[in-house]
Amino acid sequence: MAYISNPNLPQGKVKLAVIDGRAKNIGMALEKMGIDVIYTVRHPILYNAVSYHPDMILHHLGGEDIVVAPDVDKNFLWQLEGYGFNIIKGETPLYRNYPGDIAYNVARIGDVAFHNIRYTDKVLLNELKKRGVKLIDIKQGYAKCSICIVNEKAIITQDVGIANKAREHGIEALLVPPGNIKLHELNYGFIGGATGLISKSELAVAGNIQFYKYKDEILDYLDNNGISVVNLVCDEITDIGSIIPLMEWP
Repeated sequence: MAYISNPNLPQGKVKLAVIDGRAKNIGMALEKMGIDVIYTVRHPILYNAVSYHPDMILHHLGGEDIVVAPDVDKNFLWQLEGYGFNIIKGETPLYRNYPGDIAYNVARIGDVAFHNIRYTDKVLLNELKKRGVKLIDIKQGYAKCSICIVNEKAIITQDVGIANKAREHGIEALLVPPGNIKLHELNYGFIGGATGLISKSELAVAGNIQFYKYKDEILDYLDNNGISVVNLVCDEITDIGSIIPLMEWP
């Protein structure tokens, strides 16, 4: 196995991913495909709907390095360390309510990163700057939740502001209306939180795309970008805080 060097953008078949600790059905589907799964542990402060969401508590910088919130469960960190990851502790503790919960919810796409920079953890900001990542300031604090990463030059989002910013920076953006994605205890979730690449040409969906109202637009867009959909379960699409790929087959 090799560490994924370009966060969220595997080049080979994914071998290790992090998902919501409650999403056992999704984990079982990934494991049947030969993907090892690390399940998150409930964060004690975040509100219940997102308390297990990996995109709320960590940010993969690429390679062995992962920035995590300082108050993340030790057993979860030990699992990451067991795969050889270097854990970099952020300095911002997470709080229940927005914007106190978004410090690590940064969407990295190639050499750029989208976030509401005012609230980004300072340790994470410095690590991104050290790597030459261009920081794109947006109003949406739940950046990773809101962006389905297709490749370095293409995304899907339900957020108009993100779509406009992406296009300004040479990234294609398919804009679909909000809603139609389940989120535990809340009205709806986000497209980025329900997806994740499991190879260069395969997008895993936490659910079945056929249940999604705007499936035709998404399937056409993905096909134009050489991406096929892998439906992990036969159910409505659910926001599980992203399927975050960390390691792949060389």
